[in-house]
Amino acid sequence: MTALTLSTSSAATVRADAVVVGVAKGAKGVVVAPGAEAVDKAFGGKLAAVLETLGASGAEGEVTKLPAADGLKAPVVLAVGLGDAPAKGDGYDNEALRRAAGSAARALSGTKKAGFALPVEDAEAAAAVSEGALLGAYAFTTYRSNGNGKNAKGGKKNDAKSAPLGEATILGGKPRDKEFKAAAERSVALAEEINRARDLINTPSNDLDPKSFAAHAQAAAKEFGLKVEVLDEKALKKGGYGGLMGVGQGSETPPRLVRIAHTHPKADRTLALVGKGITYDSGGISLKPAGHNETMKCDMSGAAAVFAAVVAAARLGLQVNVTGWLALAENMPSGSATRPGDVLTMYSGKTVEVLNTDAEGRLVLADALTRASEETPDAIVDVATLTGAMVLALGHRHFGIMSNDDAFRTSIHEIAEEVGEQSWPMPMPVHLRKGMDSPVADIANMGERMGGGLVAGLFLKEFVGEGITWAHLDIAGPAFHEGAPWGYTPKGGTGSAVRTLVRLAERTAAGDLG
Repeated sequence: MTALTLSTSSAATVRADAVVVGVAKGAKGVVVAPGAEAVDKAFGGKLAAVLETLGASGAEGEVTKLPAADGLKAPVVLAVGLGDAPAKGDGYDNEALRRAAGSAARALSGTKKAGFALPVEDAEAAAAVSEGALLGAYAFTTYRSNGNGKNAKGGKKNDAKSAPLGEATILGGKPRDKEFKAAAERSVALAEEINRARDLINTPSNDLDPKSFAAHAQAAAKEFGLKVEVLDEKALKKGGYGGLMGVGQGSETPPRLVRIAHTHPKADRTLALVGKGITYDSGGISLKPAGHNETMKCDMSGAAAVFAAVVAAARLGLQVNVTGWLALAENMPSGSATRPGDVLTMYSGKTVEVLNTDAEGRLVLADALTRASEETPDAIVDVATLTGAMVLALGHRHFGIMSNDDAFRTSIHEIAEEVGEQSWPMPMPVHLRKGMDSPVADIANMGERMGGGLVAGLFLKEFVGEGITWAHLDIAGPAFHEGAPWGYTPKGGTGSAVRTLVRLAERTAAGDLG
């Protein structure tokens, strides 16, 4: 991953291949943001005018490169738009800094070192710029060839021009200041784990199945001192995990349930995270139509987010126990696959009539939620690319939040907004539960079509232990980005929800959630 350093050097004197400055949209045109004073001086105070001549407006994410003026050590200046200039006396929003740094880092692929002279008023702003730069520089190149039939996976290096930015130096950062140093270290750990999740999401299903995903968890557990337990198909069958076995029985690759845990000797609170890990979702017998299955390698994004968050909690030494449950299966059609109309007996003992085998995520999550509840954590949060209905409701950038506790739902929404992840609280209408009544089983895995995302949340609620605070994050929209990259969001896997889960763990450790 891109290296990160803090520096007190001036934007004029930093030795780098490029220097990044921020510009914004002011009432009368382009405004040069704080941090760029030395660069503006080198241009005779006319940097804004030069940029306007080149067509720059200061719009969010807009990137303009120009040759450096005399007096600057870096040969290139990259101006990145921050959006609307803040009111006098106000600073720039951290998310605006994060996105600008991401846009700049992506535009600097193939560059060895860049100095980021964006507005850094405190350690929090430095962390935002650091996160944006590290996440924006991400590239998944494992399967890219160099035109010679060989790729990085086979040991060959990719084209240097497409290589991620080598080093990001945050100017205005104070390398000897404890707050700045801690912010930088947290940013590195967080970005590395988000990028770990992105790598897993982007890996095609022929190289990532439940067994190999579990192996990734075991390797990370060994590296970072985590406790890990893997239940294979024999253990799942013996234990009565009917949801996981029912979804996975149509595949030649059997399911897994992975428990991976960070424990702290002084912790007095436990947070359980449950992730949907469908490594490929064909829809099963209820086969998805063409055009809806090409990106279904991403249906394990919830498990990837949970995995990354647990590792991040360990790396940050958080004084809270964080247990991750990865419900891993491959949903395939075959002679042994679960059929619409079949009844599964879940780990909880409840029976479920499967009306649609493409509503499989709730089945594997149900088993994992019941198992997680047995350990009576203080709270459970599940994360899943669960429903297309949530995408229809909230679009591709927001995830939905449902909960059996309104205050907890509000806290998660506030945390997500704080860390720069867009989300929205969703209701749990009791009347929708009746639509899942089954004439042959305790509950059906489908209900009313309208409000399908809410129906799925109500189904999951049935499997949460009595008295346990629980929330459900439906990340179906933002988990996998198919459009052009923007800000620090790449094409492909995004690592959605990792930042929210990590901040939730930090808040829990600090006792800020009651």
